[in-house]
Amino acid sequence: MSTEEVNTIHQEGPPWKIVGRFPTFELANEKREELLLEDTIQVKVHWQGAVNNRFYAVKVRTDPEIALVEELAQKRAEKKRRKAKLNKKRRKK
Repeated sequence: MSTEEVNTIHQEGPPWKIVGRFPTFELANEKREELLLEDTIQVKVHWQGAVNNRFYAVKVRTDPEIALVEELAQKRAEKKRRKAKLNKKRRKK
């Protein structure tokens, strides 16, 4: 095995939201497979273990690439709105 270090840049994406908690992995995996039918979201099963409270959580978030496209579209729309408002003020004079 190689012990070379690989520098990768970690990019933050949208936050994960818990959509269900299950006592067994099989039940959580069924829910995950059901949610995977949607193309716009990412789904994962995460072990949540504490002393008295142990379960598998199913988490979802929007796909980071889609979220980036939506964010850019929102910024463009805001910029257009600000420009239109500014031009309207300039025409009044």
